[in-house]
Amino acid sequence: MAKAILKFDLNDFDDRMAHLRAVKSLDLSMAIWDILQLRKTMERRFENTENTNNDVFDGIDAICDGILEILDDHGIKIDDLVN
Repeated sequence: MAKAILKFDLNDFDDRMAHLRAVKSLDLSMAIWDILQLRKTMERRFENTENTNNDVFDGIDAICDGILEILDDHGIKIDDLVN
């Protein structure tokens, strides 16, 4: 059985960032999956509304809000992962 051990020097800023990214990889993967499913949610949301005054900006706002909610649900703080 193959094994891999990742070592990080948590006193080093770059290693600390790499460690956080490695630890959050499953959360990121799950968030990406949910974001890809967001299209179906948005289609249902805008199909089932009686308000026909929605424009493209309503859709953009809904998608952005949905992405932010998904990231929050998975504990993803982009500012912590990207510098």
